[in-house]
Amino acid sequence: MASSNDGGNKKKVGYGSHQLKRAETKHYVETQINTKFNGAKLSLLIRKTMSRPELLKKYGVEKYDLHPNYEFPESVRDMIPSNVPEYITPPGKDYIKQIIRALYYFKQCALIGPSGTGKTHVVYFIAEITGLPIWEVNCGLQTSTYDLFGRYIGLGKENWIDGQIISWCRDGGILYLDEANMMKQDIAARLNPILDTRGHIVLTEKDNEVVKRHEFGYVIISMNPFSSEFVGTKPLNAAFRRRMSVWLTFDYLSVGNNISKEEIALIQKRSGLDEDTATKIVKAGAELRRQYQTGDLPYGPSPGDLMNWAILIADGSDPITAANESIVGTTSDDLEIQDTVRRIITTYFS
Repeated sequence: MASSNDGGNKKKVGYGSHQLKRAETKHYVETQINTKFNGAKLSLLIRKTMSRPELLKKYGVEKYDLHPNYEFPESVRDMIPSNVPEYITPPGKDYIKQIIRALYYFKQCALIGPSGTGKTHVVYFIAEITGLPIWEVNCGLQTSTYDLFGRYIGLGKENWIDGQIISWCRDGGILYLDEANMMKQDIAARLNPILDTRGHIVLTEKDNEVVKRHEFGYVIISMNPFSSEFVGTKPLNAAFRRRMSVWLTFDYLSVGNNISKEEIALIQKRSGLDEDTATKIVKAGAELRRQYQTGDLPYGPSPGDLMNWAILIADGSDPITAANESIVGTTSDDLEIQDTVRRIITTYFS
């Protein structure tokens, strides 16, 4: 849930599935020390909390201050995400720096990639470490223009409630448009003046009031590739598309023979499985993703899908049974495709 406000009164709207908390950065640096005491071996884990400046330095983005000498009003400060799990960047990629740099220079950027590649995750993580409130709109929902731009409530023109986008214009932060290539055309057209040099929107619903875009108002759009697999997607409007200055393509951590040690460690950490089993899960997932990318399968498993599979194994199910309850059904309803997925998984757990 996110919130918009007018005159201090907040309205809850159902755009996002993430619950936002008061901003408290709680990321850690862990150091393990092995020592001896009275002849016994001891292993000490020292955990040091990382501050926001330390996180910015870690990712090499401390020079890109997205709201210099400015503190967001109390009414939206609780919309700055907190305790977002640290984003694991795929090898050879630098998404965090690329996105923050794009916002610093151009105010907006676009992320494209299949489901489960971490697009939303990285946006929330960036909002936390840069201290920006986030306004999330899922463009795939049947959201009315009233919810997005605002409306009068009751009789007459006394009580106006700002919509999500207008609240962002007034208060700043990140406007996150998820599933952007499922956006209604009339909404995309109204956003164009906000995203170009005009930097404002005309509220026709409110006697043509001109609302300027906040000085520290940034836009990130994300979307799945336009294809028949993602029902409802369509080519992005050309006028809207060219207003995005930077485009970043996301991919999975592990694909084919390229296996990410970080993804294996993540599976271990979240499920409690041993390294060998976690490695087999990731390798099987990587092969399924490879066949998805070549068009042989209709879906490639996300890290969350692999996590679900791992949790069932950790709970006591054998790997094939656990796969039947999770990965196999997730991939397709087609029995022939399910058999193909099952055979691939069996090669890693035979």
